[in-house]
Amino acid sequence: MNVFTGIVQGLGTICSIEKRERVWTFGVDLPDTEGLERGASVALNGVCLTATEIDGGRVWFDVIAETLGRTNLSDAVVGDEVNIERSLKMGDELGGHLLSGHIMGAGVLIGRTTVGEGVDLAVEAPSEMMKFIHEKGYIGLNGASLTVGTVEENRFNIHLIPETLRLTTFSTLQEGSRINVEIDSITQTVVATVERMMKQENPEGEA
Repeated sequence: MNVFTGIVQGLGTICSIEKRERVWTFGVDLPDTEGLERGASVALNGVCLTATEIDGGRVWFDVIAETLGRTNLSDAVVGDEVNIERSLKMGDELGGHLLSGHIMGAGVLIGRTTVGEGVDLAVEAPSEMMKFIHEKGYIGLNGASLTVGTVEENRFNIHLIPETLRLTTFSTLQEGSRINVEIDSITQTVVATVERMMKQENPEGEA
């Protein structure tokens, strides 16, 4: 399994999109391709993809229909920037939290407020995701490892520091934009275990 840290390494620019019935091929100019080989894994906006062709700083990736339906890559157009992270290698420093590049679904940016030199984002997420999202927990948004702020019903807040804004697409992300959401496997496992235990203790759903 490929592993990412959620520490965005830079911004890539989409230079071409070839749309076929079941697969779209993205050509992306990456900030750094040193040591990158065909078959290597790269996260674009948090989506784990495989490099199929490399020509200098330009790399091509195939994205299948299921991934397009689950992520904001289906919204992308030529000229868009995307957050880039190459997969973790043995011996690399772990600076964020472990992510797999498997997006659970997309939330929507519903609020953006400047707070000093930082920015607060309000994100609305599908109800089925909210059981995994809790205050002070970790979350992957567009591939960036972030700490959740307040949580209310089907929305949560994130505070972005200037360094995160400098390195990511969040500096220009507008209200109404879809945001890829990844919940780490540990959180998913804990929630699933608690739900199973509660069901075993109350099999008939009695109060």
